[in-house]
Amino acid sequence: MQRRVTLAMLSAAVMVATAAGTATGAPTAAAAAGELTSQDIATQGAGSPYYRIPALTTSVKGTLLAAYDSRPTLGDLPGNLGIVLRRSTDGGATWQAQQVVRKEAAPKGFGDPSLLVDRTTGRIFVFYAGSVNQGFFGSGTGNDESDPNVLQADYSYSDDDGVTWTHRRITQQIKNPAWGGMFAASGEGIQVRNGAYKGRLIQQYAIRNNGANYAVSAYSDDHGATWRTGNPVGPGGDENKTVELSDGRIMLNNRSAPYRTIAYSTDGGVNYTPFAQDTALRDPANNGSVMRYAPDATASDPKASWLLFSNTDSSSSRSNLTVKMSCDNGRTWPIRKVVDPGSTAYSTLTRLPDGRLGLLYERDDYTHITYSSFDLQWLGGTCADITITPPATMKAGTTTEVTVRVVNRMDVTRSAGTLDLTVPGGWTTEQVAFPATRPGEGANIKVPVTIPAGASGNAELTVTYKADGKQASGSRTVTVTP
Repeated sequence: MQRRVTLAMLSAAVMVATAAGTATGAPTAAAAAGELTSQDIATQGAGSPYYRIPALTTSVKGTLLAAYDSRPTLGDLPGNLGIVLRRSTDGGATWQAQQVVRKEAAPKGFGDPSLLVDRTTGRIFVFYAGSVNQGFFGSGTGNDESDPNVLQADYSYSDDDGVTWTHRRITQQIKNPAWGGMFAASGEGIQVRNGAYKGRLIQQYAIRNNGANYAVSAYSDDHGATWRTGNPVGPGGDENKTVELSDGRIMLNNRSAPYRTIAYSTDGGVNYTPFAQDTALRDPANNGSVMRYAPDATASDPKASWLLFSNTDSSSSRSNLTVKMSCDNGRTWPIRKVVDPGSTAYSTLTRLPDGRLGLLYERDDYTHITYSSFDLQWLGGTCADITITPPATMKAGTTTEVTVRVVNRMDVTRSAGTLDLTVPGGWTTEQVAFPATRPGEGANIKVPVTIPAGASGNAELTVTYKADGKQASGSRTVTVTP
């Protein structure tokens, strides 16, 4: 819904080439490893004047479901909007005809879908807002489910893999009467897979209270029979997503400019820490997506800490759609690749049954809803912790050794590789060999450095680790004494 550094001692930055996907209207052929495939599944003027707000999920049967708004104009609620959906049973290669999930006569409208799958029961939910007279900003307080001036909290559910849908209104269950507008944050909700809150369904909302916007989690512990909301986090909340981390916390990732804001919950989404900026995630105030690659992996498995994130990587415009990967529960985002450098907007990610990733997004000034898929090989890079430790003193006019430690954070063994140190002008160094490492294994290697006479003050050293055609890099600022 549209609405009115100091360098760390430990880093894991990854240098990857960027490549833009080309979207077409044709079905996608079977994707090869390392390949990005794209196709348009909805186009402005074909079946509806406009389409917006993509949502994407994968059912327990492996069916891909893509939902989005069908709109008479590009405007948000209130308006005679409807929720439509397409299904794919072959991993997104082909898509069934567009079907209507919810559409009623004007002035009623339904918009901003978010999909959520209960992987215990197989039930599929699609959450959205329902309006008659008012949208988010104009909505009245109260939670009267028949009040035409209150923006309503609705969802539809399917027990037959998204073929048919039943509608339900839960405004009285989840809306505090003191709040004004409230709407489901579009994209995909989550189900907690581990720990004390295992099985909990969590859907994110944005709410308006006393003239400010907040983010809040709606949750169910009985497979959707009843719903409650936790305590709002903000102000500064907007469309937001959550992801379960390997340590049991829930991380909330919020739309905000010029950077995304982050909050954490230790009680399954009821309470969150205050927002903090993640300066690795630039954002022009646009809806994005965050997901855990392997939510069922045990905490000791390296894959348990892998997150994927998509948004328009810009602080000023809705463009440059980029996918990023974190190897450490979102502390750093070292791996990134551009999907589409042009005009792009909302995006949402889901994992496919074969391990590939599906990405649904708006492109070309909202002309198309486009589906892409890719694998981790296409994304490139490698997860590695890199630490640079200089000697106690670094003196000008001497040759010394810098210790570089690299830890393999992938789930596969990395072959023997190399370390290359980038140093300031006038300094000299050389490439050194680095041994093969198993998952979780690391090694300390000394790299020779010659410092020229007359050097002094701070200098930046960057080491690049290469193995098996992939690379990672880390930096450290050191101090040179005359």
